[in-house]
Amino acid sequence: MMASGASATSYSVTVLPSERTFSVQHDEAILPAGIRQGIGLPYGCKDGACGSCKCKMLSGTVVHGAHQPKALSAQEAQDGFVLTCCAVPTSDVVLESRQVTQAGALPIKRLPTRVQSITKKSPDVVVIQLQMPANDPFTYYAGQYIEFILRDGARRSYSMASAPSRGGTLELHIRHMPGGRFTDHVFGSMKEKEILRIEGPFGSFYLREAADTPIVLLASGTGFAPIKALIEHMQDQGISRPTVLYWGGRRPADLYMDDWVQAQLASTPWLRYVPVVSDALAQDQWTGRTGWVHQAVLADHPDLRHMQVYACGTPVMVDAARRDFGALAGLPEDAFFADAFTSEADKALA
Repeated sequence: MMASGASATSYSVTVLPSERTFSVQHDEAILPAGIRQGIGLPYGCKDGACGSCKCKMLSGTVVHGAHQPKALSAQEAQDGFVLTCCAVPTSDVVLESRQVTQAGALPIKRLPTRVQSITKKSPDVVVIQLQMPANDPFTYYAGQYIEFILRDGARRSYSMASAPSRGGTLELHIRHMPGGRFTDHVFGSMKEKEILRIEGPFGSFYLREAADTPIVLLASGTGFAPIKALIEHMQDQGISRPTVLYWGGRRPADLYMDDWVQAQLASTPWLRYVPVVSDALAQDQWTGRTGWVHQAVLADHPDLRHMQVYACGTPVMVDAARRDFGALAGLPEDAFFADAFTSEADKALA
């Protein structure tokens, strides 16, 4: 039986506590409907693999499409949690999600862009600068990402690594995934002046500026990209909340812009930096912190009750940080903001 307020072709979704409401078409998942209507629900992979879009359903019924058990366990589903990226309503739905952006979210655009430069930063990471169309401004929040649209319609997601105020170019950090159709092209045959199609901005990972609490920035690998954009945004806007960056990698070379971070410290007194390496070899001559990067945060900050954490990196790192920061250091659930990136290889493990 159809829920009250629904039509024959759509259902209503209400998000609390923001009280934003939008409609979802028959056989459509909640997340794409929200994105289409400018509702900033949290998400990551959009493929049921990472769990970033998971939230509590307060009322209503849904049917889930294919997803990985690690993204939504049977127990979590039983407890009323849903993955909005693959949850299709079968009635009107009320959700609880504290990351919904306010009305007037930035417009999502599909644009051509030109490769301005490709700079190799480590054996498997390049920094790409994209030139945006001069006559069609592209606006985004530091921390958000774009999607490349490949010729067959497939998509690949990458976070902007530069603040919106830094001019008409977008900076991206791309790690080579051997056998990956897009990254093989980037590291093999991509040339300057090549035209690519992008769509965005996407994502609910951005600085919550209304707060005045100290900040922990947590990154692993190329998860540093949106963290760099956040740092630049704070610099540009004169935001001086005490901030500490923890950046983790397996080897020192994984901290591929360590020199950039070091250079910021002299002119950014509110920023501290803790690089962490988990698998250094003797020839690396590493003398800094070792181990898992989120555990370094806990060692230095056993009480996170009055801080905000912005984490970006592999799902295993983000999930461990979310779990341990709350359970061991008292971090409030609504003070943890994350962007877990999931590769095509990760999605194939479903």
